Amino acid sequence: MDFTKRLFSLDVFRGIIIACMIMVNNPGDWTNSYKVLLHADWHGCTPTDWVFPFFLFILGVAIPFALGARKESGVNLSGLNKKIFSRSSIIFGLGLFMALFPNFRFVETGPDAVLYLHYVLLFFLMTSIFIQAANEAQQKETKKIWKYISYFTIFCMAVIGSMYYDWSHLRIPGVLQRIALVYLFASLIYLTFSVKQQIILGAGILISYWAILNFVPIPGGIAPNLEAETNLGAWLDRFLFSENHLWGQAKTWDPEGLLSTLPAIVTGLLGVWTGIWLKTERTWQEKLGKLLLSGLILTGLGLLWDFSFPINKKIWTSSYVLYVGGLAQLFLTAIYYIIDVKQWKNWSKPFRIFGTNALYAYVLSGLFGKLISAIKWGGPNVESTVSLRGWIYDTLFVPYYSAQNASLAFALFNVAVIFFFTWLLYRKQIFLKV
Repeated sequence: MDFTKRLFSLDVFRGIIIACMIMVNNPGDWTNSYKVLLHADWHGCTPTDWVFPFFLFILGVAIPFALGARKESGVNLSGLNKKIFSRSSIIFGLGLFMALFPNFRFVETGPDAVLYLHYVLLFFLMTSIFIQAANEAQQKETKKIWKYISYFTIFCMAVIGSMYYDWSHLRIPGVLQRIALVYLFASLIYLTFSVKQQIILGAGILISYWAILNFVPIPGGIAPNLEAETNLGAWLDRFLFSENHLWGQAKTWDPEGLLSTLPAIVTGLLGVWTGIWLKTERTWQEKLGKLLLSGLILTGLGLLWDFSFPINKKIWTSSYVLYVGGLAQLFLTAIYYIIDVKQWKNWSKPFRIFGTNALYAYVLSGLFGKLISAIKWGGPNVESTVSLRGWIYDTLFVPYYSAQNASLAFALFNVAVIFFFTWLLYRKQIFLKV
């Protein structure tokens, strides 16, 4: 039985979204970006606000294709659940790793040699991962040896961390952390409940989240509200994590907070139900017809709910879940028709390259962006210091384009750099998995 069957259009859709994530996360100048490439300030929604939920939706669509055959074949679910927890933990850990990179927040008493040793271990870990991924046909014992080498390297990095990291300002929530939690709960819900039970649970979460934010008073005598710093989700994040472990640009609240992860799980479940439908033995006309109708209904319901519960990405409102979930279904309908029905695939290869190594591309883009900002040279004071990022932007883009186009060109430069390294893996048919 083929447990690894992939949906071509889903890889392409995933690749489009990864390219968009890299582009909107890496403008040359935030103050001169096109408005369409910026998030809404608070209530409301721009196309940039579609990107992250589209990724969670795609993650959900992939779950029935990845786990459905195993579930239906009677594979031991305890072993499958263990794999799901393991994968979620790794993705969550990658999120924390990206929050620490590149200086790993070493305490001032930590010698420079410790940081260099950390970089050496990191390089060795990445090398071992690539060796494992590049040699699928190697003997099991050899793969096991490299896997244990990877684990030992991670252990050494953790020991160094326990001695020298400054954990006092590590951001705990984050994009990858939310992806990990959505994957974990969407997968477990898919394996545990029937579709009808899943829908009831998803609807219950959205209605409960609406009721909690609108009717539950915030401790301290504050009335229920949807403001950034004073809504119940922001209070819960401060209570559990403290301001030192939240989004550094806001400090008092986090756009990937714990409470707002609940409706984000429903975004993943919308993808799960879409994947279940696409797997059925029906004609493509039936599949796409129902998907088109569902997308229109969900988008309409989200816009209607917006009147009483505003569409808002930063607190992931229930209306936002329905609105972007419906749009995601409409986009997938169009891509499925173009790719899988009409077989117009020539244009899509760059996106398929991104889509088959999506996690690698996203993590690499974050590390690349931080690294070129961290590499600096110049005088002894901040004013005379130049970063590699600043030099690239000021030298290659600012002199030749308008302010907005220079910012966009730099973002596309980031996409091109990450595409090149992702293409190198695709060329060797290396697909990194967790």
